[in-house]
Amino acid sequence: MARIRTIKPEAFISESLAEVSISAERTFFGLLTQADDHGRCRDQAAVIAGALWALRPEHGPLAVEDDLTQLAGAGLVCRYEGDDSKSYLHIVTWAKHQKINRPSGSRFPACPHHEGGRLAQSAMSSHGGLAEPSVSPHGDLTEDSRTLQERSVKNNETAAQERFGETSRRIPGGLTEDSVNPHRPDLGPRILDLGSPPVGDASARAPETASAKTLIAEYAAACANRPPAGFLAHLGKETAKLLAEGIDAAYVRAGLDRLHAKGLHPSVLPTLVNEAMNPPTPSGTPTGHRAWTNPVDAQAAYGGEL
Repeated sequence: MARIRTIKPEAFISESLAEVSISAERTFFGLLTQADDHGRCRDQAAVIAGALWALRPEHGPLAVEDDLTQLAGAGLVCRYEGDDSKSYLHIVTWAKHQKINRPSGSRFPACPHHEGGRLAQSAMSSHGGLAEPSVSPHGDLTEDSRTLQERSVKNNETAAQERFGETSRRIPGGLTEDSVNPHRPDLGPRILDLGSPPVGDASARAPETASAKTLIAEYAAACANRPPAGFLAHLGKETAKLLAEGIDAAYVRAGLDRLHAKGLHPSVLPTLVNEAMNPPTPSGTPTGHRAWTNPVDAQAAYGGEL
């Protein structure tokens, strides 16, 4: 479920955004609408491509993966793995530019690289009141007003816990059965796990593209300078096709190594992979073929049948 977010005018003169391509910048602005109230979402290039580039089929999952790599390199997003072994994204400057009035609870684990101190502060505030004083539209609240507001919030939370004391039952997928905010039923269901499969026997796993992504990342890391995005996208498509045929990743990696060493076009990758799978014989003669020669002793060879 996309959300309305804020883009400041300074974003268009940001030096960090100027380091990435136009498509990566567009993907970054789109991530603002897909992230939850804490700036987190699932790190799934295929799902993000479907949410942000649905009407641009030429910009598919591989292109979005390249966008995310650029954004991570520029320090705009942080890609990390949670305790559940799933990949997540965190927008690094989220708290600086997005001010959420009533943030809902996050279904995603916190970023271990940028939210450690913030989590500690949040834990202290949950036991000792609000971490920062709320701001009134007509000016700052006085100390007495803040105390009254903290007491009111605590009383409301206690009352809500008494009304909804029964523990929500867990269902597969990590979601609770009661997905509607009991305090704000008018808001409807909260945002679901970005890219989570539907619950039930009919759920299907998304196609695994980690192998192709890993091979392209290895290829880019071996280059002295990062290849153009179009080159990597084309190379990624050829790699994905070969893996979809069931070809072992070791042969594809060997073909990529030969492509890098020779500096060839991505379209010749299938030929190089075939060379790795079926190396030519040293003599140049196909295996199993034997040239015909006349026998030296015809009498012995044919046993008198001539």
